[in-house]
Amino acid sequence: MTSTFLHGFATASYQVEGSVDVDGRGSSVWDDLCNREGAIVDGSSGSEATDTYHRYKEDVALIKELGANSHRFSLSWSRIIPLGGADDPVNPLGVQFYNNFIDELIANGIEPMVTLFHWDLPLALQKRYGGWLDKEQATRDFVNYARVCFSHFGDRVKLWITLNEPFCTSILGHSLGVHAPGRSSDRTKSPEGDSATEPWIVGHSLLVAHASAVDLYRREEGEIGISLNGDWCEPWDDSEENIAAAQRAQEFWVSWFADPIYLTGDYPSCMREQLGDRLPTFSKEEKKLVLGSSDFYGMNHYTSNLIKNKSGPAAADDYQGNVEYTTVGPNGNPPALGYQSQCGWLQTAPWGFRKLLVWIYKRYGVPIIVTENGMPVRGEGDLPIEQALNDGPRVDFFKGYLENLELAMKEDGVAVRGYIAWSLLDNFEWAEGYIPRFGVVYVDYTTQKRTPKRSAHFIKQWFEEKQEKEQQ
Repeated sequence: MTSTFLHGFATASYQVEGSVDVDGRGSSVWDDLCNREGAIVDGSSGSEATDTYHRYKEDVALIKELGANSHRFSLSWSRIIPLGGADDPVNPLGVQFYNNFIDELIANGIEPMVTLFHWDLPLALQKRYGGWLDKEQATRDFVNYARVCFSHFGDRVKLWITLNEPFCTSILGHSLGVHAPGRSSDRTKSPEGDSATEPWIVGHSLLVAHASAVDLYRREEGEIGISLNGDWCEPWDDSEENIAAAQRAQEFWVSWFADPIYLTGDYPSCMREQLGDRLPTFSKEEKKLVLGSSDFYGMNHYTSNLIKNKSGPAAADDYQGNVEYTTVGPNGNPPALGYQSQCGWLQTAPWGFRKLLVWIYKRYGVPIIVTENGMPVRGEGDLPIEQALNDGPRVDFFKGYLENLELAMKEDGVAVRGYIAWSLLDNFEWAEGYIPRFGVVYVDYTTQKRTPKRSAHFIKQWFEEKQEKEQQ
């Protein structure tokens, strides 16, 4: 891995590109979900998003202006192979767009960090065989897609991420039904789906597809890994049952995917105990393929939670380890959690970032790249632009989290190789539409004008000062 500490910002194809029916792009499961009544809070979609498909040069200029040496972005599978499958044609205009984007980054001294799959599965594959519910076909098609990307872009891209947050594809997409493809046992959300079984089938498929793509890439020169999301799970109090519950919650969240890849080649025992035969079993070949299938740990992290044990048997659709998540401490206050962001699930807790960094590094022992970290200021979308640009709570967030990142590295010995903030731009925030604004750059969605916020300048200054100290 390069000795240069990577720092920059991240985006995802469906959240920023727009142009969903331009130049041969096929439909994705997110195009489909956005057409369902009530699926997106504000009734919006990513059909225009931030128009990065036409404004990528402007975005690259912004990335350079903000001092980044790396940029993480995802490719749209539907733009490259519109129907998605191994026997389906490649779209040369889609390939050309990403060639142009990659060339523009490199010309400006910015290393591309490319994610193959950030949730936007081609709709044709979902309709053809159920998408990730069919391990064999999904793996075959994903490996072919990866092969196409490696062959067209691999001469310049040397840092790849196979999947972004497989937890979300599995749970939000196939249990809760709030993300595409929107499957759930809750018939008010979806006419089909089984929340007790499908998430675990999908997670297994994702792991095998990831590892198969990595196995293909290992013949190339470069590094490849996966990005896993995880909150820090803090025990509600110091009782043995709540300490055990917090550990179990951490394993259901993080270790579900990380243990097979980095530790044992298999799922955590607590998951097998709760889920039984609903949790798929790795064959000997799959175990060998999956174990060691990442050159680094891609860490997406936003917040922390307090965890309490639940008594009695777990519900059939439980995916958290039979625990209770709360933000209220034993004294009726949330002393450990700070600012409440626009998203109900995200409270600032920089101390939890340090704890999770240490936990991951001690358990898995591989270098970490923080591939996402950020927050949406509460009510920012309702503010006049002058106030939105002065995003003090976001500055405080990044200050606290970057300080704890530095402590984890210098005092705890955690090997961190990069920090990528989420996100470069305000953009389409999935089921929450355009209401939360995660960007360090303000986007006027009417004119598409981009304006850096105070947090963007803070991050630039932070890394400039660190580099100056290292050079002294």
